[in-house]
Amino acid sequence: MWMKHQLCVVRPIRFATASLILVTSIAGAEDLEPRSYANTPVGINFLLMGYSDLHGNVTANPSVPLQDAKLDIKTVVFAYARSLDIWGRSGKFDIVVPEAKLTGSALFAGEPKERNVTGLIDPRFRFSVNVYGAPAMSLAEFPSYKQDVIIGTSLAITAPLGQYDANKLVNLGNNRWSFKPELGISKRLGPVTLELSAAATYYTDNNEYLGNRTLSQNPIYQVQAHLIYAFESGVWVSLDSTYYEGGSTSIDGVGNHDFQENTRYGCTLTLPLNRNHSVKLNASNGGHTRTGSEYDAIGVVWQYRFGAGL
Repeated sequence: MWMKHQLCVVRPIRFATASLILVTSIAGAEDLEPRSYANTPVGINFLLMGYSDLHGNVTANPSVPLQDAKLDIKTVVFAYARSLDIWGRSGKFDIVVPEAKLTGSALFAGEPKERNVTGLIDPRFRFSVNVYGAPAMSLAEFPSYKQDVIIGTSLAITAPLGQYDANKLVNLGNNRWSFKPELGISKRLGPVTLELSAAATYYTDNNEYLGNRTLSQNPIYQVQAHLIYAFESGVWVSLDSTYYEGGSTSIDGVGNHDFQENTRYGCTLTLPLNRNHSVKLNASNGGHTRTGSEYDAIGVVWQYRFGAGL
């Protein structure tokens, strides 16, 4: 299974900002990540460590016929990111490696089942570039930059390296690749920033589902929006929302009639501690769930920023 976290950077003097996902969601399309395409000076490195606690009905795959699921997932995440110059445009690369402990119970075919497992969640790699409105700049040049409209794009890839037991219904890993291209736009109006993005997540087949069955999944399509307010002190807060649909699954070619159409809401608060350190708090919950995971999540992320003359 996956979990969701987010990472952000804010400097007290309001430049050198960045944002990246810390951990993607279980379904791969439930992310709430404000400031994904904010401009950041080239050559800055980010080390991040986060913790999240997630409660609810959470499955890596909505076709799993669980009832009354009460699962608890505690995750520790380590991540590294670097801001880049991509042919004169600002960009980022990041890698996220999460480890989790899952405990809980559910009914399967009317019988009570329990699960207790610790291991890696599938790691995620992401590359992003701002194609308009955010030129690559050095740290010395950055104070003169004023955001208006930014248009960015990214590609996130998860690799099937997490814990997976083909004989278990619930796992931390998915035993398949996923690819998530995204297009985002950000508009700043004084201290307020409005963001909107659209993405699609595509999945390869899992050929070891419950033994040697083949699990296939259609793409999940997602739209997310953020309303962000930045204070003079460098603190910023965001109200976040997302809507996603699709993701119907089939086993050995037989459909499961599990089309998803869900919404989630959340909020994010980032607190700069000094020039190099910041802490971010986030929380989210499900607004409407037709099929799939329904859970509440809270998280905290510490970030250390270095390089480029910081």
